[in-house]
Amino acid sequence: MLASLCTRRVLREKKIFSHQFVRSKWQAKIKVDVYPSLEERLAELDHTKEDPELYAPVNIGLPQRKPSRRDLLTQRLQLAKALQGSALLDRQSRERDLKLDIDEVQAVWETTAGPHHIRTLAQHYGIFTDLYGNAYFVPRVILKIHYDYDADTVSPVFRGNIIKPKEAAAKPSVQFRSKPDDLWTLILTNPDGNLLDNESECLQWFIGNIQGEDLASGEVICDYLQPFPPRGTGYHRYVFVLYKQDDHIDFSEFKRQQPCLSLKERSFSTLDFYREMQDCLTPAGLAWFQSDWDSSLTSFFHNTLKMREPVYEYEFPQPYVSPQKYFPIRKPFQKYIDLHRDPKEISKEILLQRLKKLNPLEREPPVLPFPAAQPIDRDLTSWERHELKRQRLGFGKYHDLFRGSNRPK
Repeated sequence: MLASLCTRRVLREKKIFSHQFVRSKWQAKIKVDVYPSLEERLAELDHTKEDPELYAPVNIGLPQRKPSRRDLLTQRLQLAKALQGSALLDRQSRERDLKLDIDEVQAVWETTAGPHHIRTLAQHYGIFTDLYGNAYFVPRVILKIHYDYDADTVSPVFRGNIIKPKEAAAKPSVQFRSKPDDLWTLILTNPDGNLLDNESECLQWFIGNIQGEDLASGEVICDYLQPFPPRGTGYHRYVFVLYKQDDHIDFSEFKRQQPCLSLKERSFSTLDFYREMQDCLTPAGLAWFQSDWDSSLTSFFHNTLKMREPVYEYEFPQPYVSPQKYFPIRKPFQKYIDLHRDPKEISKEILLQRLKKLNPLEREPPVLPFPAAQPIDRDLTSWERHELKRQRLGFGKYHDLFRGSNRPK
């Protein structure tokens, strides 16, 4: 008895050792580049490693003007003295009744960490890569933009929030801080929505030679065109870029005929534009939003752009179906049969079931209030009971048995 137990223990230890040996051998096989990891595959596709200096990010924005250390120290000492001498603030802080002015917090954020936060978000959305290639900038000028949807509703533009096309039908209100004699250029571009050239952008708005904070004083190079993301293309990014001009600029070569409704004339490249004008303007402000298709664009395409509305659909590849077997083991009977049937035949069968319970002269009969709790005949087979539950709930192929609000909940 003892000998048999010792023999079993030795065999079990040998089996465990053999599994560990195989597992360690497999891990070693992965480590020797037989199956490269995801990091190694991405490193192979990285074209910047050949010349890192050539592809190094370049800051093309305005320089940061730092106040003197003496002024900062003086401000901090004055603030500390003011807070120490206030017994009210001390009591409110201890009792958790201290309230801060959100406008003051916003003003401090805009002058300290705000521009760097906006730059990080823009990198996350891929804006710098799609507009300027390897260049970037820190938006020193904060843009405050909003759309007036109606008399009571305003749609503000932040950094990546969603605004529907019907909300952005009219040109927005743009505000920023500026000296009276400074000149600016404002461009609204869509890097995702050029229907004629995938490598170009769609110019939505272009105003140059803006004096101070008065947007109406600027020269309209290209009039405003509302967002029009086609159906099926998902979310499009609409980017506002504010440029600081060194002097008055002649934008005659970029000027479009007003109103510009030709999508070909609205093809635009921010990178080419900046390369040509980099000696006389500098990017300073940045804001963007996202937009996707809504029902108002059908009329916009037909009546404004005078074109058929484009609709995009993704063609999913056909799933692989193995050859049919006479005795499929461990396969649900009804699902295995439907897998090898013609989808048109299944759709026809479901349509006939729906038409069978409808009367053209009467309203559609209501569904069961608790379809999963209804009794089922015990004489049915397991797969028949399962199919009856799916049919009552409208799951899978039975989804088209119900329409609209008459669907089981």
